[in-house]
Amino acid sequence: MSSTTPQWTPDSWRSKPVKQCPQYPDQKALQKSLAELKKLPPIVHPREIVKLKEHLRDVAQGKAFLLQGGDCAELFDYCQQDVIESKIKLLLQMSLVLIWGADKRVVRIGRMAGQYAKPRSSPMEMVDGREVPSFRGDILNGFSVDERELDPNRLVKAYHHSAATLNYIRAAISSGIADLHRPLDWGLGHVRDPALKAKYQEAVDFLTDMLRFMQTIGADKSHNLDTVDLFTSHEGLLLEYEQSLTRLLDTPSAPGTPSKKEYYDTSAHFLWIGDRTRQLDHAHVEFFRGIANPLGVKIGPTTPASDLLDMLRTLNPDREPGKITLITRYGASKVADLLPAHIRAVEDSEYKQTVVWQCDPMHGNTQSVSGGIKTRRFSDIFSELQQTLRIHKEQGSYLGGVHLELTGDAVTECLGGSEGLDEDDLSTNYTSFCDPRLNEKQALELAFLVADHYRCERKEKRA
Repeated sequence: MSSTTPQWTPDSWRSKPVKQCPQYPDQKALQKSLAELKKLPPIVHPREIVKLKEHLRDVAQGKAFLLQGGDCAELFDYCQQDVIESKIKLLLQMSLVLIWGADKRVVRIGRMAGQYAKPRSSPMEMVDGREVPSFRGDILNGFSVDERELDPNRLVKAYHHSAATLNYIRAAISSGIADLHRPLDWGLGHVRDPALKAKYQEAVDFLTDMLRFMQTIGADKSHNLDTVDLFTSHEGLLLEYEQSLTRLLDTPSAPGTPSKKEYYDTSAHFLWIGDRTRQLDHAHVEFFRGIANPLGVKIGPTTPASDLLDMLRTLNPDREPGKITLITRYGASKVADLLPAHIRAVEDSEYKQTVVWQCDPMHGNTQSVSGGIKTRRFSDIFSELQQTLRIHKEQGSYLGGVHLELTGDAVTECLGGSEGLDEDDLSTNYTSFCDPRLNEKQALELAFLVADHYRCERKEKRA
């Protein structure tokens, strides 16, 4: 830290302007909830956080690929066995496809066990002709109009739901939910395009043959086939909550090396700063510059290229590889105009090959259709991702990951895909209270399309 940088403390953010900060009417109840949070044990351990940082260093150096996905806004009601299992299984299946295509190890991070808050553009909204406080996620208020008042008790409920969700993720993984000896559902009946179906079938045949071969020669006895790492993440939006779970803890180190303590935000392994709260002189950047967790920053059309280096120098002054993930989200119609300048600003600086470049092809492609229903077109999502892959290749940089809003359920929230969902289908099973998510088939299809890009790229290199 330079001599001109003010001293950081877990509450130094309070001296800065803060956006998306809830104004609780009952301050006494708020302080009671925060005091309870400060006494509760960490949800995640520094050893796990350090392990993720090591994996992300490999991603930044082009040795691995990052798959991050989950709900737009998690609900307390999603803390159920079948809901959690469906997301784990989908992320596992997608990562197998990406391993096949990219020929790299895949790092898995769920938008799970804490993604309970959502930024909103307005504190109020109209519901059935009545103005009510906006739904801001289960950690703040309820979706039902009679639960819209801010309730500080929900901060503690969010902690317990996060802990219970992560506890079951760990239990399910240790009990073999990710065991590759188990059959996976690779059904392709929904794919209508014959050429696309043939490509998918090639991948499925390869993966099933590979697993069968490993079983035949006994390689499937490896413990590595029984388990995977799955890390948790959420947007670090509510600084009161994040500060309460930030602890000064011993950093895991190799035997014989000096011990040191660092501040860890123990609410999740990975946190990101959203597009609405990434102002350099504001509270969120101030808070997150002091914690040891790996961090993401959403980068969009309103991000000046000149801000990127200032952001990196603030959040990662030691240029630690993999510490910062830049999550780009422009929209399919804007990515070609904006991404190249952002890449050059970073890759032509001292931060070359230290960041993880990750594409979020969801948030820049949201639109409303008849009846005011929010949706996204699969073709736009894929177009932004395809353009991002191409631009990184042209710029000589490495797109190290994707960041997706998805669910393991058969929802009908995004248009298109090989199922051919149209506007009339949206009402069939639209269950999101915030932004539309890819369903299991659309998410798997996107993984196949990314994998195909990397396979084609490898064939070109061999030619």
